[in-house]
Amino acid sequence: MSHSHSRLAPFHLAFPVDNLEEARRFYGQLMGCEEGRSSDEWIDFNFYGHQIVAHLAPANSRDAATNHVDGHGVPVPHFGLVLEMDAWEALAQKLRDAGTQFVMEPTVRFKGKPGEQATMFLRDPAGNALEFKAFADRGQLFAR
Repeated sequence: MSHSHSRLAPFHLAFPVDNLEEARRFYGQLMGCEEGRSSDEWIDFNFYGHQIVAHLAPANSRDAATNHVDGHGVPVPHFGLVLEMDAWEALAQKLRDAGTQFVMEPTVRFKGKPGEQATMFLRDPAGNALEFKAFADRGQLFAR
């Protein structure tokens, strides 16, 4: 089933955090996400046009399961975005400047092969894993 719409539908993702103020600092200040509605138990963020919701759920702390992809341990589960290369490079620099501890340092994988991509992994303060990637050719996003 092919869904190649000209405009992407905004994605909605709710995920657990153990501290809303730390989530607000990470997603709001560091990542630059505009805050939407909030309560004592959750905060909506505009994540590059997508709606993500940090829900206070201290018991649901992340586990550290990883799968190996191209010789790297990739955290599972994880979420993130595919950015344009210049936006990816700017974000990587911003995160480096902020002293971010990466799970996987900003790097280019599958160099010269279909699906060549820049990627980086990091965790938010609650341990949720995020991946940001960019493709030399965005048309390669679903290359096999």
